[in-house]
Amino acid sequence: MILCVSLSPCLEINVEVDSLTVGMSHRVRSKRTFFTGKSLNVAIGLSRLGADSLATGFMYEDNGRLFEQELHKEGVTYKFVWVDGRVKEVYKFVDRRSMLTEVVDEASDIGSDKADQLLEYVNDLSSDCKAVVISGDVAGGLSDDYFEKVVSSVNGNAMKVIDTEGKKLTGSLKYGADLVKPNLDELQRTLNVRITDKESMLKACNALIDMGAKRVLLSLGKKGAVITDGQKRYYCVSMNVAMNSTAGAGDAMVAAATKALTEGKDIKDILLSGVAAGTAAVTLPDSISFDKEKYEELLPSLIVKEI
Repeated sequence: MILCVSLSPCLEINVEVDSLTVGMSHRVRSKRTFFTGKSLNVAIGLSRLGADSLATGFMYEDNGRLFEQELHKEGVTYKFVWVDGRVKEVYKFVDRRSMLTEVVDEASDIGSDKADQLLEYVNDLSSDCKAVVISGDVAGGLSDDYFEKVVSSVNGNAMKVIDTEGKKLTGSLKYGADLVKPNLDELQRTLNVRITDKESMLKACNALIDMGAKRVLLSLGKKGAVITDGQKRYYCVSMNVAMNSTAGAGDAMVAAATKALTEGKDIKDILLSGVAAGTAAVTLPDSISFDKEKYEELLPSLIVKEI
């Protein structure tokens, strides 16, 4: 079992209109709703790969039952800390010029009693899990150091996979991490550096290893990804595929990489798995995850080079 901890679920509503003008009435051309959140996306990706995944985290009374329905449909088990209010809602309006207008309705703040309850859940549930994935941001009402508290609550026998940035990442690494997965922009912001070449990129990855990460999987977007454990380092270029959406691609990478990690695969295979899933995810226009069939189709075609 792999535990995925969601600290900030999100209901994303994507709406296409012909044009968007303030003060005018508009007719919807299409509408898509995604029940998302980085760790929830990972849980779904793991399930699609055949792994047993368990989702926990905060969920909101007013509209959170919709998330349960989605997770049940995907074969993901769940145990949430329920709080008052509504899940954060993000409305994305796209017009025929592909101009994006985004409206964000924030969720209710989390109280200290519910925050403490989740820490207890993580400690208890992780005792029977091979790995724990903690990714994304923290919910309203909580400071960045709450992310560290969640990481420190993981049972000592479970592997830790972290996908976040800034102080949430650097602060958590004092508790160790078996795998971290920043993208290039997140790595630069976290370390306050500019990465311009291979040497500066590897130096930045090694800085996270020095802080406590055992492996760094660095996403380079459509260019692929790099992985290093401080000794060996490999690069895998992403395949040239039709890109329909980048939503959830990083979470797909985390899902497949985590599964490979728990199966004892070496870093080369962890990299291959992650890139295959991330690439498969961008081929789907109406999903925040990926098809297992597409993943398995891409996996043998990818090439890894030692750098």
